[in-house]
Amino acid sequence: MKNNLLDTKDYIVFAIYFVIVAAYGLYIYNKKKSESTGSKDYFLAEGSLTWWAIGASLIASNISAEQFIGMSGSGFKMGLAIATYEWMGALTLVVVAVFFIPVYLKNKIATMPQFLHQRYNGTVAMIMAVFWLLLYVVVNLTSILYLGALAVSSISGFDLSFCMYAIAGFAIIITLGGMKVIGYTDVIQVFFLILGGLATTYLALNLVSTHYGTTGIFEGYSLMTSKASEHFHMILKPDNENYIDLPGLSVLVGGMWIVNLNYWGCNQYITQRALGANLETARGGILFAAFLKLLMPIIVVLPGIAAYVLYKDGAFQAEMLQDGSVNPDRAYPVLLNLLPAGLKGLSFAALTAAVVASLAGKANSIATIFTLDIYKKVLKTDATEKNLVTTGKISIIVAMILGVLIAPHLGIDKKGGFQYIQEYTGFVSPGIFAMFILGFFWKRTTSSAALFATIGGFGLSILLKFLPKLTDLSWLSGMGFSVKNATGVYEIPFLDRMGFVFVFCILGMVIISLASNKVKAEAKGLAIDAKMFKTSTSFAVGALIIIGLLVALYSVYW
Repeated sequence: MKNNLLDTKDYIVFAIYFVIVAAYGLYIYNKKKSESTGSKDYFLAEGSLTWWAIGASLIASNISAEQFIGMSGSGFKMGLAIATYEWMGALTLVVVAVFFIPVYLKNKIATMPQFLHQRYNGTVAMIMAVFWLLLYVVVNLTSILYLGALAVSSISGFDLSFCMYAIAGFAIIITLGGMKVIGYTDVIQVFFLILGGLATTYLALNLVSTHYGTTGIFEGYSLMTSKASEHFHMILKPDNENYIDLPGLSVLVGGMWIVNLNYWGCNQYITQRALGANLETARGGILFAAFLKLLMPIIVVLPGIAAYVLYKDGAFQAEMLQDGSVNPDRAYPVLLNLLPAGLKGLSFAALTAAVVASLAGKANSIATIFTLDIYKKVLKTDATEKNLVTTGKISIIVAMILGVLIAPHLGIDKKGGFQYIQEYTGFVSPGIFAMFILGFFWKRTTSSAALFATIGGFGLSILLKFLPKLTDLSWLSGMGFSVKNATGVYEIPFLDRMGFVFVFCILGMVIISLASNKVKAEAKGLAIDAKMFKTSTSFAVGALIIIGLLVALYSVYW
């Protein structure tokens, strides 16, 4: 295996990436700053982002080290099935564009707590604002920062702490320019992300073909499907050791919908990109992001499968080991270190771009919620627009400093970054999504019911997580609701748990709302009419193409 240190050509390529992003960000900042200086413009880039900037920014914020490293590792371990997070995400984006975004825009929603305040009351909004801040800083920001620094350090050879400080500093510079700078620089970030990612995939497929005495990426792919056919099934059977992570049809009709709809439709970090645009532009950007999501498994999953095929045939035996056992998360760094000079710098830039863009987006969302939902409403109700923008900038710096201080102590790398984020957000996703979906479409939902979904959903998630330690769940295996984990204990698969909790929250909310004497007084549904959900012909055609491609993909790789 080649030395981890980058070549001079790699540094040149990386420097070009850095200069382009920094110069373009400065250009956008100077060009747009005179147009508006209000808080809405700073946090949401109101009316300034085009459809392609919104779509690119969505993907740049979504794809980070946990995808490049974690999903490639999952590709090594379980195969193409992990791509369901990306492909079902594409379908979810279509649903969000049709049903969620029109509701937000019609009701002039700027933040998710604002939606809860408008739909329920200030108590629900404030509880969730504080909760989201804690979740975004302690779980999301820190995991992106730490995993990103870990990946950059493993490829460049630089000290982990130095990488963390450098990435955080670069992200702060971009974030301080506001959503306009983030949105437009994300276009550059996505360009490098996709180009560098495809370069790694190209190398991986070529490595497979040359390893078996042929040439070409198509030959490499064909060899992968024959040498590791078990890694090319989207729907896993109960006897598959990875069934506990991706339990069969639940990825199509169960908990995967809750994961994706909560992430793409009820998440400040994501929806913020579209909240400052008009409906047509927002939908166009989301549809563009959906097409890019279809491409992501080629970039983040196929290299992992290629590494598995090569490892199974004797390659990378030492490189894949960590503390005496195989660590799937080493698959992507191992491949990157085999890239020739120049291309390695491009892939290094792609990985850095993914991390920095995700950090910038997350920090901006943290600043938006703190400034508009806590500072303005509680700490300084008479704050001027200048006060709000200044507070936003300070909170960006504070959040990043907290991230740098907290990240090394969480042990994120021990359980895998992708699993780390999914597990901890999964405890609350069902309750939050239930609160949003009934808040959207059922006027009689009360604030008490919303609080029940948040607290009760979290409590049941914890109970189901630790239930195997309290009782034997083997009797559920006959119904497909429990499976043996790595230690031989029967437990409910993660996605199925989320499905059960969601149903529990919905039922509880309906009962509490109907039983409440305050139903009529609290029946303050949002402004919704059927015309909001009509789409343009071009959007409908694009959505049908995505659905057709997904049907074809799942049919081929079932």
